[in-house]
Amino acid sequence: MERRTYLRALGVAGVAGAAGCLDTVDQALSGDHDGDGILPPPDRSTVASYPEYGEEFPSFSLPDPIAETTVSLEDFVGEKPFLLTYFFTTCPDGACPALLLRLRWIQEDAAEHGYEDDIALLAFTFDPERDTPEVLREYAAERSIDYEADNWHFLRPETNDEAEEVMTETFNLPLERIDDEEELEDHDGFEGNGDHDGGDGHGNESDHGGHEDHDHGEYTFLHNNLITLVNEDGIVERAYPSAVQSEMAVDNEQIVEDTRTVVGVE
Repeated sequence: MERRTYLRALGVAGVAGAAGCLDTVDQALSGDHDGDGILPPPDRSTVASYPEYGEEFPSFSLPDPIAETTVSLEDFVGEKPFLLTYFFTTCPDGACPALLLRLRWIQEDAAEHGYEDDIALLAFTFDPERDTPEVLREYAAERSIDYEADNWHFLRPETNDEAEEVMTETFNLPLERIDDEEELEDHDGFEGNGDHDGGDGHGNESDHGGHEDHDHGEYTFLHNNLITLVNEDGIVERAYPSAVQSEMAVDNEQIVEDTRTVVGVE
């Protein structure tokens, strides 16, 4: 990504949360999109660095360390839709667990309604140095995620440098490593832990999704709280840019309803 594009993305997104999770706030700009989706256009049109409604999702190929395979966009185009989110396991304010909770909701609904083979759930870690395969297994088990299911994939580059490159150049998402707590608090727009919820999308904590009282370790990250829903043609249906921010959070019913529609479940 060009530096000016990256800085623009940071400026538009703003900063929220002590764990360093960036959320795209209301964007005044609007623009046209390239294609048509299964879902109707979203109520609010935005312009962001990452792919949005009607745009092609970028090609990727990344290791799944638990399944011991490589997962790529080509695995899903022409086959099935997928949801993708971005996280790190030492996120201390509950935002990243809340992102994975929403994917777990889909996994549970798919199993209950028989479309588990028709959807893929992808969770990309941009902190592979700490998020080892063993850590990912433990993290998923603590959150009741069936990480061995065929429809779940952790995506883990080999190094943090590679992960940053994938985030910023492939997925076009801003990512900033913070090595000092004071540096984090000095960021413009810092608002503390109160912006995130990990429950039902309305500020109610549930199922490991709420605020977690632990140190982020030697460093943390600023990043977007984003979930992207992509149809089987590789076209973005929804980019939920504030997926766990309490005032704009995507609740259980909405994300499940959108996914069912894209999959074709009646």
